[in-house]
Amino acid sequence: MAQLEQFTTPLDAVVSRMRALDEALPERDGVAVFNRVYLAVTEAVDRCVDAGRFADARAAITLDVRFAERYLTAVDEVARGHRPPACWRPLFQFRRHPGVRPLQFALAGINAHIGHDLALAVVDTCRSLGCEPADVEDEFDRVGDLLVSLEERIREELMPGPDVLQVADPLTHLLGAWSLDRARDATWTAARALWALRGLPDVAEEFTERLDTAVGFAGRMLLTPLPD
Repeated sequence: MAQLEQFTTPLDAVVSRMRALDEALPERDGVAVFNRVYLAVTEAVDRCVDAGRFADARAAITLDVRFAERYLTAVDEVARGHRPPACWRPLFQFRRHPGVRPLQFALAGINAHIGHDLALAVVDTCRSLGCEPADVEDEFDRVGDLLVSLEERIREELMPGPDVLQVADPLTHLLGAWSLDRARDATWTAARALWALRGLPDVAEEFTERLDTAVGFAGRMLLTPLPD
């Protein structure tokens, strides 16, 4: 498929919005910590699109924009005084807690966004493009690979102390219970299930609510305040 020519895309608008948030939020704010991580991922996707590394650039842009819109909508909901989806509530509730470390904020945001938002973004993308989940699996995998590589980097950068393998540090044990690879696999299964349930809106809504709640529970565990 021919690659897209260089021009402003909806992905550029998403990057601009995240950069504005990065400038506006206090550095130590938990949402700001996640936003910096997510901005780096979105910029990487943008560079891959510009370099022609996606076989279907239109699908890649659509998926990434639908994905980002879920997070940005949660930010807007909180700014208006409304409750965000359950998957995002722990991050917004604990965003200023002094006992939660930056790495916890980053991974709790990734958990909410991957565990819940990405599955819904796949469905949104398929509806927008008139395709099946299998048609965007390559784009899903490429975005997931970028997240995995970034997760490894942020664990190294944000893990406290000179030795990232501090066995006695409770953070080591807490974060060892969560895996981005497992979360990504579960998300793909959830996306396929939601697509299969699209003709049963009541069942699909219940499935989505339960997914939202379960991901929020995992996020709350990731944000357990820890001693220094």
